[in-house]
Amino acid sequence: MRLNDPLVTSFVFEDKEYDIDLSFDTVLDVFDYLNDDTLREYEKVEICLSLLLGRQQYDEEKMVKLWNYIYENFIEIKYAQPTEYDLLGNPLPKRKEENKKVIDFEKDAEYIFASFQQAYGMNLFEQQGKLHWHEFQALLNGLPTDTIMQRIIQIRLWKPSKHDPREYKEQMRKLQKVYALENVEEEPS
Repeated sequence: MRLNDPLVTSFVFEDKEYDIDLSFDTVLDVFDYLNDDTLREYEKVEICLSLLLGRQQYDEEKMVKLWNYIYENFIEIKYAQPTEYDLLGNPLPKRKEENKKVIDFEKDAEYIFASFQQAYGMNLFEQQGKLHWHEFQALLNGLPTDTIMQRIIQIRLWKPSKHDPREYKEQMRKLQKVYALENVEEEPS
């Protein structure tokens, strides 16, 4: 996202211009279909293109190329972490938790809604069809630490420290189970 570029509402692909609906609710619908295990891959692509571009006919090869272009350039959530270097200038290995999923748009929907309402006075239901995906991502990433969604993220990312009191560790582990996106493994105290 660049502040001096307009939000994407159309793009050119292989010499053809396409109008695209990148409202946050449409993109969330796209994610729902991408995660639907009952659909075949080509069905997912057809449905997602239909949601984003409206009903059109494509040959199979162009459909896949077009989908990949749209996903990589406009939808994909990139968690770019800066590369850290040691004293000799060698890149350090990436930590596992840097790529850890900390938000699930379906499971966290009410927390995201409440956090946007608290932080921005914004009712996301009223923003459907209006709020662009890139705006939504920027606002989500910029949520203040006192919102429920940011607190849940902190809980999910928490790792015990040897300086933490035993009661605090127990409380945090219980909270991690409550807010887990997947099964949480027990860690030694």
